Amino acid sequence: MNVLETLQALREELNQHNYNYYVLDKPTITDFEFDTKLKQLQDLEAQHPEFYDENSPTVRVGGAITKNFETVQHEYRMYSLDNSYSKEDLLDWEKRCQKILGNVQLEFTCELKYDGASISILYENGKLKKAVTRGDGFQGDDVTSNIKTIKSVPIHLKGDYPDKFEIRGEIILPFAGFEKMNQELIEIGETPYSNPRNTASGSLKLQDSAEVAKRPLDCLLYTLVGSSLPIMNQYEGLQKAREWGFKVPQESKLVYNIDEVFEFINYWDTHRHNLPYETDGVVVKVNQIQYQEELGYTSKSPRWAMAYKFKAEQVTTILNSISYQVGRTGAITPVANLEPVQLAGTIVKRASLHNADQIEKLDIRIGDVVFVEKGGEIIPKIIGVNLNERQENSQPTEYISHCPECNTELVRIEGEANHYCPNYYGCPPQIIGRIQHFISRKAMDIDGLGGETVALLYNADLVSNYADLYELSKEQIIPLERMAEKSADNLIKGIENSKKIPFENVLYALGIRYVGETVAKKLAKHYKSIDNLANASIMDLVLVDEIGDKIAQSVVQFFDNQENRKIIERLKEYGVQLRRDETQNTIVSNILNGKIFVVSGVFETYSRDDLKKVIEDNGGKVGSSISSKTNFVIAGANMGPSKLEKATQLNIPILDEYEFNKMIDAKI
Repeated sequence: MNVLETLQALREELNQHNYNYYVLDKPTITDFEFDTKLKQLQDLEAQHPEFYDENSPTVRVGGAITKNFETVQHEYRMYSLDNSYSKEDLLDWEKRCQKILGNVQLEFTCELKYDGASISILYENGKLKKAVTRGDGFQGDDVTSNIKTIKSVPIHLKGDYPDKFEIRGEIILPFAGFEKMNQELIEIGETPYSNPRNTASGSLKLQDSAEVAKRPLDCLLYTLVGSSLPIMNQYEGLQKAREWGFKVPQESKLVYNIDEVFEFINYWDTHRHNLPYETDGVVVKVNQIQYQEELGYTSKSPRWAMAYKFKAEQVTTILNSISYQVGRTGAITPVANLEPVQLAGTIVKRASLHNADQIEKLDIRIGDVVFVEKGGEIIPKIIGVNLNERQENSQPTEYISHCPECNTELVRIEGEANHYCPNYYGCPPQIIGRIQHFISRKAMDIDGLGGETVALLYNADLVSNYADLYELSKEQIIPLERMAEKSADNLIKGIENSKKIPFENVLYALGIRYVGETVAKKLAKHYKSIDNLANASIMDLVLVDEIGDKIAQSVVQFFDNQENRKIIERLKEYGVQLRRDETQNTIVSNILNGKIFVVSGVFETYSRDDLKKVIEDNGGKVGSSISSKTNFVIAGANMGPSKLEKATQLNIPILDEYEFNKMIDAKI
């Protein structure tokens, strides 16, 4: 056997031992024997670098250093799940599914909801190519080097896997490993980690993959993503993934009606405490892929899945005081400062009180014993007061009347729950908050400039609005705390590069109230430049698709403010993109202009997303449901019976994909 053959044999053998130990939990050799073979492989690879393999088992020990994690666009968006907190919610969800599908026989896959960090892993030709965090669902961070150190993640697959696909799951830290890590920290006098989930998530962003390799992370996988996958349903997908070498929890179950779903939930609500890792609920999915495709997605979540959350843990503690925070829009948020208490794996010291109405509704007072829970939210909240333990001399809480930062009298807009500080250009937290929003990744994405640095710049009187950023010099920045020459260079470079950010991002960055990412894109596409938008009336704006009165009024008020106008003029002078780049327009023709299409079923020559894009690129619109305004339905295999029935009732023409192609080619 030559050197290359020896290397390949060792790699295959070690990969199999990793699979036996970390996936099957059935080791066939001792740790000493494994380490000896791994050392033999490392020595051979060092002697023969010409036979380097990026997917060798030796990468499990780490060593790659990543200074900056590259942001990667997800080929398939990572949606979040809708949450339910009662069985009534699940019954309503099932009814919605049946209404869309036309009362078909549904099957459901029930899976435990793992509490960790979401990951999407790309495999090509059976080899791990890329691993990306969820991020915002559209893009995430490339953490491939770190993921390769997790022993339960296969580097090579086996069996009849597709040429290319993604698999998604959760990076978790089992209780035993978490406790071991904390014990080691306590022994050397360090502060222990707060909870397994945050520790797992933080591990993915460590720069040294060798440090990640030392952590006992695990990866539980639960869904396949790609085109032309060899599966007909979710449960089959889980079974296939196991065959290919993935660690897919055995607790998942195929059931045939909603009553069996409830049985699964009831069982695991009790038995989850026996699991070796955290779980906070059950994910219920429509099993059949054809029905999943028919149900589709909302703007945030798949319609074919629902997460049932187990009842939140609740604790009692004492409310010591109430403080008030000022946001970038001037909104005042009251915060409860609590006697520290353990809740769902973390020490809780603060909780949101939301607004004055909530304080009045619960009659919350300083010194009260309060009930606190997380209830599916990241920030704990107070849900009630133990009146039996209220002090006799307690006084009702009086909500503040003036801004805690600038002492301006607060205002409350009719119909809104929040109080606001109207000192838009003089209240420090508002000014700092707007600039922090401006530089954020989804907005101007300015590298080298973080929230703390913005506060430093403001406090040093170097910036008082986001236009001031473009006048900063390296000499002004270097004297700031923790700012070295290289950091200053990166900051100036990041500000300069932000001038290339497209108009829709700039529009979002301006921080116009109620104008989020989606609304900014619609306004940028419709008005094409900041000048056109600035001159639009409320009547003009409400005629834009999905722009209501509240958004329209906010936009007009923003541009009525002369200070805002001056800042925008300055941004123009600095070269910020305040006009849409029409060269990036993907429109091919306008032959479908004014036509509304509904897409249903599975197609041979298109994915559903590709077909929708072709419609839009040729001037058409894609509707989510069939109505009297629909002009055509494009039907593929397994079209939903309810949609077919409705299209027939309304006499809407039904095309297959080939007839649609002829329509495009004929330029009708």
